Amino acid sequence: MSRLFTKDTQAIFWNNNKTAIQRMLDYDYTIGRDKPSVAAIVAPTSNNKFEKFFYGPDEIMVPLYKSTADAKAAQPQADVLLNFASFRTAYDVTMEALEIGGFKSIMITAEGIPERLARTMNQAARDAGVTVIGPATVGAIAPGAFKIANIGGTIDNIINSKLHRAGSCGLVTRSGGLFNELSNIIAINADGIAEGVAIGGDRFVGSVFIDNLLRMESNPDVKYMILLGEVGGTEEYKVIEAVKDGRIKKPIIAWCIGTIAKHFSSGVQFGHAGASANAERETAEAKNKAMAEAGIHVPASFNDLPATIREVYEELRANGTIQEIPEPELKTIPKTRRSKQFICTISDDRGEEATYAGFPISSVATPDTGKGIGDVISLLWFKKQYPKWATEFIETVIKTVADHGPAVSGAHNAKVTARAGKSVVESLVTGLLTIGPRFGGAIDGAAKYFKYADDNNLTPAEFLSYMKKQGVPIPGIGHRIKSLKNPDLRVEGLKKFAAEHFPSTPLLDYALTVEQLTTSKKENLILNVDGTIGILMVDMWRALGYPEDEIDEFIESGTLNAFFIVGRSIGFIGHILDEKRLAMPMYRHPMDDILYDVQEAEEL
Repeated sequence: MSRLFTKDTQAIFWNNNKTAIQRMLDYDYTIGRDKPSVAAIVAPTSNNKFEKFFYGPDEIMVPLYKSTADAKAAQPQADVLLNFASFRTAYDVTMEALEIGGFKSIMITAEGIPERLARTMNQAARDAGVTVIGPATVGAIAPGAFKIANIGGTIDNIINSKLHRAGSCGLVTRSGGLFNELSNIIAINADGIAEGVAIGGDRFVGSVFIDNLLRMESNPDVKYMILLGEVGGTEEYKVIEAVKDGRIKKPIIAWCIGTIAKHFSSGVQFGHAGASANAERETAEAKNKAMAEAGIHVPASFNDLPATIREVYEELRANGTIQEIPEPELKTIPKTRRSKQFICTISDDRGEEATYAGFPISSVATPDTGKGIGDVISLLWFKKQYPKWATEFIETVIKTVADHGPAVSGAHNAKVTARAGKSVVESLVTGLLTIGPRFGGAIDGAAKYFKYADDNNLTPAEFLSYMKKQGVPIPGIGHRIKSLKNPDLRVEGLKKFAAEHFPSTPLLDYALTVEQLTTSKKENLILNVDGTIGILMVDMWRALGYPEDEIDEFIESGTLNAFFIVGRSIGFIGHILDEKRLAMPMYRHPMDDILYDVQEAEEL
């Protein structure tokens, strides 16, 4: 893996750090990435499904998940985990990600993870072949491709430091602050960096100097490298050995900060946990001397570092190793951006032709397309292209529930309202308002309860016992007229269609075993049309590959009820138009059909 990141790299961001995420997305837009670098956010305590962020002048929605496992399953292409958990949680988050797999690199921003845990975590990552950046880091950057969180600072600073496009230098530091400072120094004295990593300030970090420098050695974008070490530790000596044995051939410029420590009579602890010399060879002075002796370019002081960078850079340009880098065209982030109040993910009317889930209306509406109302519903309700058997089943359901005569409450209401002289819309609404738990609700209920029984492996007898304890009649079971001897032809038609076209019908098969038990008690306790529709809807979604929790969400959100609403609206409108066509007068209910029991009111 010679390149740490590319322009296609996407990350899962653990913890909803909105400022850091927005900075990443602003960078993505500025450099012209095709897709945002943040694919998902893990926010265990949030009940939201997404978070809105700006992408240039517009907004995008980044999905939120409760766990890393859910996020990774939904976004398998995201191979970077940005772990912004606290030091109390960061270890567990990292270890879980390593167990899940599929991550090439993990960045850990937390500072102060207990050293025993840090060493265990880092070894587990090495064993899994995962590059860990941190703990206690601001991250890394591949200019012009991918930037982690806040590294590089603001967009203005990024452009001034030439971090908007790839340069020639590979930069490795411990310090995030000095990383930004060095990026600017390199931009002034050379052509910028190709890849940069702030490995982190804790004593035990996941990837050390040698890991990153060896990768940069094999990265064709990197022509030379800069190492900024510090007092404490012996990691620089591994780099020295790699230079001596030829594993690193590209020029290295290096400096260890902390040379001032020799002027103090006692040991000095600098800002990082690892920045403390415990032996002579861990001092900045000793390491600088050893690196210089190995042939590494070591300036006389930090103040001389810019001149050394310029000298090495010019030499590589002169021998043709470094070519001129063209400046790309950058997009500009608007100074003011306004958040949108509404979100639409199903249709778009801004172009030449309005679309349904990305498809022009003409591509599904005209007869020659071969598409039906089931196709339109699958696009607008589910944002999916359902196969023909599924769209035909949807259309069959709508046709099946369209009407059930004038006596049912919805049709009755619609007819009474129409006879009062109200419009089609007003009359339709009064009919629709009756749809609910007692009218049409059996479709929802059958799907919910039969699925629950099937999911929990309840036998038919256990299911009946469960429903009895709930005090709920089994939705979808029973008919006023139809029975085993007088079957409902609508149900028979639905079952026949499913047998011929559905890949499988496990829930229907289960429901029919329940029917055997209920009809043994009473012949009319059959699986009715509402129950058959609800149960087959679950079988349809299962066959289409929906996860169980998403099917549960369809049921809870009233999706099944929506099919009944669409279908029954056809019948309601028919009754309304029938009343208007017949010019029926105002309706008054006959008095002899009302039981009057009016007592004289008690005086208080």
